[in-house]
Amino acid sequence: MAPRFRERFRGDIELSDLPDHALVDVIGIPNAGATSPWALIARRFFYAAVIVLFVALIAYFDQEGYSEELTFLDALYYASVSVSTTGYGDITPVTQQARLINILLITPARLAFVILLVGTTLSVLTENSRKSLQIQRWRKTVRNHTIVIGYGTKGRSAVTALLADGLSPAQIVVIDPDRTALKRAEQQGLVTVHGSGTKADVLKIAGVSRARAVVIAPSSDDTAVLQTLSVRELAPSAMIVASVRESENQHLLEQSGADSVVISSETAGRLLGLATVTPTVVEMMEDLLSPDEGFSISERAIGEDEVGANPRHLADIALGLVRSGELYRIDSPEAEAVEPGDRLLYIRRTPGEKGRD
Repeated sequence: MAPRFRERFRGDIELSDLPDHALVDVIGIPNAGATSPWALIARRFFYAAVIVLFVALIAYFDQEGYSEELTFLDALYYASVSVSTTGYGDITPVTQQARLINILLITPARLAFVILLVGTTLSVLTENSRKSLQIQRWRKTVRNHTIVIGYGTKGRSAVTALLADGLSPAQIVVIDPDRTALKRAEQQGLVTVHGSGTKADVLKIAGVSRARAVVIAPSSDDTAVLQTLSVRELAPSAMIVASVRESENQHLLEQSGADSVVISSETAGRLLGLATVTPTVVEMMEDLLSPDEGFSISERAIGEDEVGANPRHLADIALGLVRSGELYRIDSPEAEAVEPGDRLLYIRRTPGEKGRD
C-alpha cells in the first residue's frame, strides 16, 4: 500500500534519469567566489571605459599626427570607433610617429577591447556549462553527507547545530520545494536540491543512497511519515532523524524507519511549563542546546586510560554512555564502568573544547 501511496506524489518526469545539464535549475552548488552578474557587467564596463580613455589620451597628445586637428572630444570619438573596430575613416593617423604609436599601443588596446567583449559574451554562454560540470562533479564525489529535508524553522535550526558541531557546509544538502528557502541555504554555502522530499527521484539526485544521515523536518506529520518511508526505501543504512509535532504520531515515524524521533510540540510545551516555574532551568537548557556558545552537550570517544573507570569520576561532566548504538544514562547499571568502544555523552565546557576524539 505504501508504494501506491507514494506513487501519487511522483511526477511524470524522473529527475534522476535526466542528464546533468538539465538539473541546473534543480541542484544548486554554492560558489565561494560568486559575484553578482551586475557587478561583473559593471567591472567589464569600467575596463572598457579605461581602454577607450587610454586611446583617447594617446590620440589627443599626438593630435598633430592625425588628418585633422583634434579636440579632446574628437580624440574620444576616434578612440571609440577605433577600439570598437567600427573605423569610419574620417580621422586617420598620417605621420610616421602616429602610425607607429597606433601599431604599438592602440592596436593592442583594440585587441584587449575585443577580448573583453568576447569574454563577456562567452561568460554568459558558458555559465550553464560551468554549472553542469559542477553538478556532474558533485554527484560523482558526494559521500557520507547529511541531507536535511525541509528548510523551515526546524530545518534551519538543525543545520545551525550541524555547522556549529564542525560539519562542513559542503557536506550538507538541503531539499525544499521553496526557492526562497533554498536561496537562504545557498547563502550559508549549502548544496541545495529543489523539489519535494517525498519524491524518489529528488532523493536520488540528492545522493540519499550514499548519505550518512537524513534529517526530516517538514511542517506536517503526514509528510514526515511519507518522507521517512521514501528515504528508508532508498537508503536502508542511513540514520534517519525525524521531527513530529504530535506524540501520537511517533510510532508511525518509528515504524516507517526513523532511527530517532523528536516531538517538537511536547518539547516546546515542557519548556513553556518550566519557564513559568523555573525560568533559569529553561535558560540553561537553551544554553546546552546552543552548541556555538556557552555549555553544550557533546559526544566523544573513550580514552584508553579511562576504560574500567566509573564515568562519574571522569574529568568531564558525564550524562551517559553510548554502547553499541544504545544510550545508557549515568544512573543505569550498565553505566557503572566504561568499556572499550564506548562513547561518552557529556557537557562540553567551552565552545572550543571538543574533548577527545
